[in-house]
Amino acid sequence: MKHSKIGSVMTGEVVSAGYGTPFKDVAKLLAEHRISGLPVIDTDEKVIGVISETDLLVREAQAPDPHQRPSRFRLRRMSPAARRTRVKATARTAGRLMSTPPVCVHAENTIAEGARLMAEHKVERLPVVDHEERLVGIVTRRDLLQVFLRPDDAIRQEIIQQVLVRALWLAPRTITIDVQNGVVTLEGRLERRSEVPITLHMTREIDGVVAVVDKLTYRLDDSHLQPTDQALKGVADDWLRKL
Repeated sequence: MKHSKIGSVMTGEVVSAGYGTPFKDVAKLLAEHRISGLPVIDTDEKVIGVISETDLLVREAQAPDPHQRPSRFRLRRMSPAARRTRVKATARTAGRLMSTPPVCVHAENTIAEGARLMAEHKVERLPVVDHEERLVGIVTRRDLLQVFLRPDDAIRQEIIQQVLVRALWLAPRTITIDVQNGVVTLEGRLERRSEVPITLHMTREIDGVVAVVDKLTYRLDDSHLQPTDQALKGVADDWLRKL
C-alpha cells in the first residue's frame, strides 16, 4: 500500500547556515525568513547540525553578566548537558551553537515515519537528505499535518482500491465505507473472521484516516484453523466464496 512520502510535502528551498556563519547572521536568517530553525551544513552540503530558536535563547540566557564577578568551577564536574549548554552560551558561530547529531529523514520515507521521528526526538522540523546524506529539503510539523486535509472522498476511494480490491480481492461494494472528517465507518459482512482485523488495520494505515469505526461481521469463523489448514484455505478461496 502506498503512503504519502516526505518528498511530497517537504519544502525544497531550504534556508541553511554553514559551520562558520556568525551568530548574528543566524538570528537574521531566522527573522528574515520567519522560521524557527534551520540546518547547518558543511562544504559538501551534508547536514552536520540543526539550530532552533531555543538554541539562540540559550545563548542569550546563559551569556555571562558583565557586571557580575565570574564564579569558579571545575569543568570536569560538569555533566555533558551542562557542557553543551556552556558551549552554546559562548557561541559566536553556527557550528558552536548547533545541536548535534542532527535528526534527518529521507525524501522516500513515509509521512508516518517522519511523524514518529519528530515525536521520538521532540523536534519541530527535520532536514530531508538524499541517499548521499546531502540536504535536499526540510519538513515541519505543519507540513506533515497536511495529510489530514485530504478530502473524505479521496480517502474512501483509496480504501476501496487499496484495501478491498488490491489487498483482499473483494468487489468494491462488498462493504459500506463512510468517511466523515477523516473518521471511517466500515459496515458489512466479510467472508471470513480473519479478514476483519486485516481490513481494519490496513484502513488505519491510509493517509488522512483519523479513526476507524468497526461494524463488520463475517460469514465463516476460521479462527480455529491451524497453520496447515490456513495454507489449504488460501487454495480454496474461490470455492468458499461460491458457497
